[in-house]
Parts: sequence; C-alpha cells; structure tokens
Amino acid sequence: MEPNQELYLCQAIEIGLCDEYLQTPELNDALCIIALDNAIIALKQKYGFAKNETVISRPAIDRVISHVVNTGLDNIGKTGDLTLKEYIAVVNKIKRSVARHSVFGPRAYGDFIKNYV
Repeated sequence: MEPNQELYLCQAIEIGLCDEYLQTPELNDALCIIALDNAIIALKQKYGFAKNETVISRPAIDRVISHVVNTGLDNIGKTGDLTLKEYIAVVNKIKRSVARHSVFGPRAYGDFIKNYV
C-alpha cells in the first residue's frame, strides 16, 4: 500500500469518527476501540471470515462500526488493489492512536481529531 493511500484511508475513517464524537456524547475512547474491533469483525464477515465471532451492537457504537465497514467496502479491491489485510492494518493503526490519546481523558481522541480532520 502506498503512503498516500494509507493517509487517504486514515482520513476517510477519522472524518466519520470525528462526526460520531461530535454527535454522540456517550461515545468515548474506550467505546471507540470496541467499535473499531467490532468493525474489523463485521468487515471480515462480509468477506466470509470470522463467522463464529459476534459483532456487538450498541447505539453509541453502531454508526462507527457501519462507517468503518462501509469505508472498507468502498475501497477494498478498488483503490490501488487494497486488500482486506491492508485495510485492517489501517484500522488497527487508528485503534492504537485512540488508545494512545485516551490517557489524556475519556474523549481525548475525539478532541484530537476534531482539530486535524
């Protein structure tokens, strides 16, 4: 994957995350991490994998999961021959960033991305 492609995907995902942090007051960094984990499972299931895993559904995280999955479906196999594995690596990179920022408060990642996206 090209660096520009990774940057594009990170921004595409983070724009949706920023919207969700602004629209959903109960969304915090811990729930965002759970949502990203569940989005990975849901996306794998779309491609026939992870059939024995369950995707958690909660009002505070459902739209995050949907956004991440839809972004993946829009780009996997289309944008520069992006693979499922490469896309999941981008989602995991964002998840690590959420965890890093969460030490500064329960919604620190939301505060961080709203200044940069």
